[in-house]
Amino acid sequence: MTIACYCRVSTRGQKIDGQEAEIGKWLAGHGHDPAGVQWFKDTETGKHLNRPAFNRLQQAVFSGTVKTIVVYKLDRISRRLRDGVDLLCDWIERGVRVVVVTQQIDLSGPVGRMVAAVLLGIAEIELEFRRERQAAGIAVAKKKGIYRGRASGTFKSDPDRARELKAKGLHASEIATALGVSQRTVFRYFSSE
Repeated sequence: MTIACYCRVSTRGQKIDGQEAEIGKWLAGHGHDPAGVQWFKDTETGKHLNRPAFNRLQQAVFSGTVKTIVVYKLDRISRRLRDGVDLLCDWIERGVRVVVVTQQIDLSGPVGRMVAAVLLGIAEIELEFRRERQAAGIAVAKKKGIYRGRASGTFKSDPDRARELKAKGLHASEIATALGVSQRTVFRYFSSE
């Protein structure tokens, strides 16, 4: 394998289909069969790099089996400037070509790295702005008496089911995916044992 395609959405309600279609167009336009490449897909936040499919992609990069990584947008890799720049520099030093199809950039070379740094910085700022807007919206809703948060004693999912899956040998990331919650929530369920 030389080409890997990486797609990521943050929540279960989002679809990867659009990313796959755009990457598929790029592959077909460059003479690659979309069925002949390896796809890595995550339903995880971009705030950190510890994601199941992303970890498998990293292993493929380290083993030297991946020479080109194709992504829909640069923020699919990371929403943190430092993580993203460090990661891209590491990949480029290993001789891995990184192609971002919607932003029409190829990150091999010094100009590509500079453009990547700018785009990752914008992604991080976007993430911060989203948090600020959410906090402001919650504050207004609380003032109006509309927002009360989750009722005390309720959970996003079933903590007992999480414990069952843990007993069966599943990892926290797998349990989170199965229950449709974050790994942080799964760890909270475990700590309440």
